[in-house]
Amino acid sequence: MPFARLAHATTPTCHLGLGLAAVGRPGYITLGRDRDLPPDRSVDALRTRTHELLDAAYAQGVRYFDAARSYGRSEEFLAGWLAARPDVTDAVVGSKWGYTYTADWTTDAEHHEIKDHGLATYERQRAETAELLGDRLDLYQIHSVTPDSPALTDRDLHARLAEAAAHGVTVGFSTSGPAQADAIRAALKITVDGAPLFRAVQSTYNALETSAGPALAEAHDAGLSVIVKEGMANGRLAGPEAPEALRTVAGETGLGQDAVALALVLRQPWADVVLSGAATSAQLASNLHAPVVDLDDDQAARLAALAEEPGAYWTHRSGLPWH
Repeated sequence: MPFARLAHATTPTCHLGLGLAAVGRPGYITLGRDRDLPPDRSVDALRTRTHELLDAAYAQGVRYFDAARSYGRSEEFLAGWLAARPDVTDAVVGSKWGYTYTADWTTDAEHHEIKDHGLATYERQRAETAELLGDRLDLYQIHSVTPDSPALTDRDLHARLAEAAAHGVTVGFSTSGPAQADAIRAALKITVDGAPLFRAVQSTYNALETSAGPALAEAHDAGLSVIVKEGMANGRLAGPEAPEALRTVAGETGLGQDAVALALVLRQPWADVVLSGAATSAQLASNLHAPVVDLDDDQAARLAALAEEPGAYWTHRSGLPWH
């Protein structure tokens, strides 16, 4: 598996990855993003910003980079960066299929992406991803599986995913919504010719939304690589949005609220890679302090008390504006 390269890494930042959702398209739901990105949201401007972040992340030890078909031009930006740096041979590249980007490079579209987990969408988007990333793609994930997703029951799709796995691509899935744990456990039961189909899972887990934790531990015990997304709760765990308990613990550690929030996730023994969703180099540098945050049990308990009921958390998330 490609994640084995991260497991044997010599730098702690290799357990942090960089997700490109916030910089691959002009609009996204992360709080403060309207201030983080330049007024010029042109393709060239965001390509430049993405390459700056990739350069900074790689220089500081990050080796996993996460894109998606629905993240605007994230795959294109990542592919261009890799092509310009042939010496970067140890990067682990993941992407996702299942959502189609429909905002046409605007920030005020009625629908920014459309979800479809059907076989026809997989075939189309797999070809699109291959055209951009070719054999640099290590991990291909179904984007945002929920318990009612047809991807959990479509045997023809499973067979095609197994073919991709047979050709060297790790097959995984990501989850979203208040029933992430149910989706994870359903996916763990899927086999093709008696072998587990999925070898990686990516889920939302942060101080405010911890409900997937037990299921992620089960996935890890079953041999899947676990990637954590939205460790900053789309910006709710930094700046003026941060809860008082997080601000207090950050003050005690002398490090940023973001680093402390990500450190809480890194504390989970099942978390193989935790994604930074930084939109600026300064945010990235602060995020990368997370591995040196040494939370004691009392601090961790105070942060754990911030967890919300999953339904309330996801309702709040669905109401965040696209900046």
